[in-house]
Amino acid sequence: MQRTANLPGLQRRYELITRVLRQNILSGRLPRGIVLLEGPIAELMQSSRAPVQAALRILEEEGLIHRFSGRGFLAGAPGEAVEPLRQDIRELDLQIGVEIDEALQSRGTWELVYDQVEQEVASCLIFGEFRIVETELGEYLGVSRTVVRDVLSRLHERGLIRKNQSSHWIAGPLTAQAVREKFTVRAILEPAALRMAVGHIDYQEVDRLSRRLSSGETVDGEDLEEALTRHCLMRVPNRELVELIGNNQLLLKAAGSALTRLGLPPDRIALGEYRTLFDLISRHLVDSAAEYLASHLRALSDKNLARLKIVAVISQPSDLAPYLTPK
Repeated sequence: MQRTANLPGLQRRYELITRVLRQNILSGRLPRGIVLLEGPIAELMQSSRAPVQAALRILEEEGLIHRFSGRGFLAGAPGEAVEPLRQDIRELDLQIGVEIDEALQSRGTWELVYDQVEQEVASCLIFGEFRIVETELGEYLGVSRTVVRDVLSRLHERGLIRKNQSSHWIAGPLTAQAVREKFTVRAILEPAALRMAVGHIDYQEVDRLSRRLSSGETVDGEDLEEALTRHCLMRVPNRELVELIGNNQLLLKAAGSALTRLGLPPDRIALGEYRTLFDLISRHLVDSAAEYLASHLRALSDKNLARLKIVAVISQPSDLAPYLTPK
């Protein structure tokens, strides 16, 4: 594995992983047809799986990798006739910039496990209220009590957990009122961010998504929301606003992903709304797009509340993390 100098800037972990994989796919070090699996990539990048999952979704949207009948992704554009090449990515001579490599490996222990715990905690909230037992979390992760407390403090900062009167860490429940309030905040912040980002939007990516949707291609709604956030909203030159939007979306995205894993069908109406939204942005009609986005978010609030009601008649999944104790 080769290291070269290349400044990563202030990128998040999934962006660093995306950058490494993208560069090696384009250079041919990751050849067409090679099977990309979350586990080996996470081990190579000294990461949990959540940032790797995000990176693979981005690369899929960019057309650099695609799904196939087996597990994982194949390097190469969709439709290419290539045979799956199963080789351990850790054995390849990949190129990783020195600064990127240091950024990936220089995090504290708590940062290495945080993404995993955040995803597990956020995904349980639709099923009720849970207590997080510190000793069980430490045993589950194989880390010290200090690391556990660092992770829990970060979760608390992001509003995912709280302390009750007995000083126990509590996650959930995600109530109907909380959903309404978060969508109200979204309807205020996100259209404003879209207007402010007008000169910074990645119009090339927006045009590509708009063409895919106009052609009748089915794209996952969660991927579309992520694309809107990444290519448009997060482009606003205001770090405070970017952080507010990201934190406010966190619980809603986790709830949506959990409901999708339960087998709830995609919202076809929402796909049509995203098609209109991306079309408006691609034509640089940002004011109209912002107004449409506010209307879309208000409708999405009602739909999410309706989806949450379904959880009441569904049994709690058995694969919740063992440190989460139902109350």
